[in-house]
Amino acid sequence: MEYKSDKERAVEFLKDWFPKGSTAHTTVVHVARSGMSRHIKVFAISGDRIQNISYYVSKLLGWRLTKNDAVFVSGCGMDMGFHLIYTLSSKLYEDGYAIKQSWVWSWLPIANQ
Repeated sequence: MEYKSDKERAVEFLKDWFPKGSTAHTTVVHVARSGMSRHIKVFAISGDRIQNISYYVSKLLGWRLTKNDAVFVSGCGMDMGFHLIYTLSSKLYEDGYAIKQSWVWSWLPIANQ
């Protein structure tokens, strides 16, 4: 039996959830006081099923998964959700625009999460 690495499994899983032209949904669950980093969850929607796939995104990109099951994204001054999905799309398809990005807005204030 051949065992696959976490990255190989993540690629298969993510390509299944996000074929070219599909949309990844993101939401910010935490912003550092300095504003220099964020915790962003990535969701895939298929029919009536919503799946938090942040674990697989973090494995593929080599970015840290936070204790609240979000991807740790450092940086500021631009749309960091777009940056995350652009980077994911570049890794999967060598085309940063192969997957679209959409925000899922939280009803709770970020400071209280």
